[in-house]
Amino acid sequence: LHRVDRRQRQMCIETALGGAIRRVRKEKKISQEKLALKAELDRSYMGRVERGDNNVALLTLLKIANALDVKMSVLLDAADL
Repeated sequence: LHRVDRRQRQMCIETALGGAIRRVRKEKKISQEKLALKAELDRSYMGRVERGDNNVALLTLLKIANALDVKMSVLLDAADL
């Protein structure tokens, strides 16, 4: 049961972070494809990140934040993390 709770919490974090990335991207009027290109990531991977389907590594989050021209803390705050 503990393992399930931890996985559910991780999924909530991934979904919150992905949603925050999407909101900031849309506020800046950047397409998902352009963001992926600027962050040097595959567009389909970027889509999975925004949907919360992928656990984002710290360095990948830094690439995304840099591509959005924000600090990582802005994305974490936007995700309420």
